[in-house]
Amino acid sequence: MTEEGEKLIVSYGALARVEASILDKKLCVDTTPNPNVPDEEILETNRRFRKFLDGSTGYTAKQRVSKAKKDVGK
Repeated sequence: MTEEGEKLIVSYGALARVEASILDKKLCVDTTPNPNVPDEEILETNRRFRKFLDGSTGYTAKQRVSKAKKDVGK
């Protein structure tokens, strides 16, 4: 893990780069995929990434989508 300004940068599994930061009290995560990994690794990375988002935000995927739609509508 490294820091670039206010962002934490990591890589994991099928994600070549994950940038995480807090902006206006919201978790912002940008990912860059690694296309050169087996399908099994993609599925496992995706499962763990969703679990990370659930735990770090306290919201399910459905709730996160709903909140994102509300923010866009403002």
